[in-house]
Amino acid sequence: MMKFLVKPFCTFTKNEMMRYFYLCSLFFWLVFYFGCNFNQQDKEKWASYQEKFRPQYHFSPPANWMNDPNGMVYYNGQYHLFYQYYPDSTVWGPMHWGHAVSRNLVQWEHMPVALYPDSLGWIFSGSAVMDFHNTSGLGRDGKIPLLAFFTHHHDGKEKEGRNDYQYQSLAWSLDGGQTFIKYNANPIVKNPGIRDFRDPKVIWHDPSGHWIMVLAVYDRVMFYRSRDLLGWEYTGEFGIEGDTRLWECPDLFPLIVEETGEQKWILIVSIQQGAPNIGTGTGYFIGDFDGLTFHGNIDQQLWLDYGTDNYALVTWSGTTDGRTIGIGWMSNWDYAQVVPTHPWRSAMTLPRSFSLHFENGKYRLRSLPVSELAELEIDENEINPSDLSKGYKQPNQNSLFKIHLKLKKPQSGSITIKFSNQEEEFVMVGFDSTRNAYFIDRRYSGEVGFHPSFAGIHYAPVEHQHDTLDWLIYVDHSSIEWFAEKGRTVMTDILFPNKPYHSIEVLSEENDLQWISAKISDLKPIW
Repeated sequence: MMKFLVKPFCTFTKNEMMRYFYLCSLFFWLVFYFGCNFNQQDKEKWASYQEKFRPQYHFSPPANWMNDPNGMVYYNGQYHLFYQYYPDSTVWGPMHWGHAVSRNLVQWEHMPVALYPDSLGWIFSGSAVMDFHNTSGLGRDGKIPLLAFFTHHHDGKEKEGRNDYQYQSLAWSLDGGQTFIKYNANPIVKNPGIRDFRDPKVIWHDPSGHWIMVLAVYDRVMFYRSRDLLGWEYTGEFGIEGDTRLWECPDLFPLIVEETGEQKWILIVSIQQGAPNIGTGTGYFIGDFDGLTFHGNIDQQLWLDYGTDNYALVTWSGTTDGRTIGIGWMSNWDYAQVVPTHPWRSAMTLPRSFSLHFENGKYRLRSLPVSELAELEIDENEINPSDLSKGYKQPNQNSLFKIHLKLKKPQSGSITIKFSNQEEEFVMVGFDSTRNAYFIDRRYSGEVGFHPSFAGIHYAPVEHQHDTLDWLIYVDHSSIEWFAEKGRTVMTDILFPNKPYHSIEVLSEENDLQWISAKISDLKPIW
C-alpha cells in the first residue's frame, strides 16, 4: 500500500490499479464497520447523562421520576442513598425505593430497585439503620441486619375515603442493602385513624436505651420508642395546633454548640406550603429531647434553605467521622412534575455538613458542602476583580464551577453576580442593602414558562451582620447553590438555561467595591 502512496497514479499497471482499489475499498469498509459498531455499542453510554439540562455533579436517576431521599445509612465504607422512585414514568406514581451507593459522597453507583409496592401498598419515605447488636433478632449467621423503615401507602383505601391508608412497615437486608426481605408482621406501627401518618425516621437514643421513631402526622410529629425495633409505643408529640400546613420527612439529631459546648437537638420537618419564597421548603426547630418527646419553641421555626428547591432533606445514619451530613430533593412540589427534563425528573442537592452555633443570642444551624467535593476541582484560579466587572468568561466548556468571592459589604445600593450564556439568558444572585437581604433572580434564567410560579426573585435574610460578604456559589447545568457567610444563609434554585452559563459579571450600584479575594474552580462531571 505504501508504494501506491508515493507512486504517480498515472503510472499504475492494470493489476496495480485493481489492487489499489481493493485495498481502498477494504480500508473504507473497515472504517465504516468499526465506526458503526462503535456507535451501536457506545451510543447509550455517550448519550447517557449528556442530555439537555442534565446535572453533571449532582445525583440524578438514570431515567424517570425521583423525589425524597430515603433510608440514608453509612456502612462498611459506603454511603447508601435510597430514594422515592417511580420507574415507569417521569411523573409521580406508585412509589418504589430506588438505590445508589457511594464511597465518597461524590461519585454514585446506581443499584437495582430496592423495594417494590406490594399488597399493603406503595413504598413511601422512611429511614434505615444498622442493627449492630441484633436487637431485632433479624441477623443471621453473624450478619448485621440493615433495617429499612418506610410508610406503606394503600392507594385503594385512600380512594375509598378511609383515614387509615398509611402505616409504618419494615424490611431488612443481610447483604448490606443489596436485597431486602419484608417483615412478615407488617405493619409494625398501625394507623390510629389519621390521614397523613408517614415518613418514619429511626435513631438510637443512648441515654434512654431505646430506639426512637419520629413520624410526620399532618401538622405535627409524633414520637415512638422501642427496645427491639419491632414493637413500638407512643411517647409524645410536637406541633402547631391548627396549622394548615402539611409536615413531612422529619429528622431528629443532636449537635454540640461550637461556641458553648452544650448539646441541643435539631428537629427537621419539610413543609408542603408556606416556605419563605414559593411552595415547599425544609424547616427546623432547635430544642431538647428527653427520650420521650421534643421540647422547643413552636413559634421559632427556622429554615434550612431559603431557595425554592431544597425539600425533604434528611441526614445519614451511622456516619463514623463525627459529621452530620444531609441531602435534599432539589425541586419544589409546585412544578416538580412539569420541569423540562427528559428522560429523568429531579436531582438531589449537594451533600451538606451541618454545625450548630450560638451567635448574637441565637442558636442557628450552618451548612456547607461536604469537603469531599474538592475531589471534583480541576484547579483553582484567582480572578482579577476588574475582569469580573467587565465580564469574566469561564474557560471550562462544561461550565461547571464553583466561585468563592469575598468583599466588603456595600453600605448602600446592591451588588449582583450575573451568570449568563450565549443565548442572553442569565441568573443573578446578590445583596440588596435596602432590604438587607440576599436574592436570586431567575426570571430570565432560561426556560421558565412551564409553570407560572417558576420565574421570580427569591429573597433570604442576612443572618451575619459583619462588614464583609463571603459567598461560595456552585453552578451546575441546571442549578445554583449559594452558601453565604460560611453557611449561615443558604439558597438553592434549579434553572433551565438552553446553554450552560459561561460568563460571570459583577454589577454594582457602588463604584468603590472593596475586594478581598475572588477565586474560581473548574469542576469535573461525576458521570
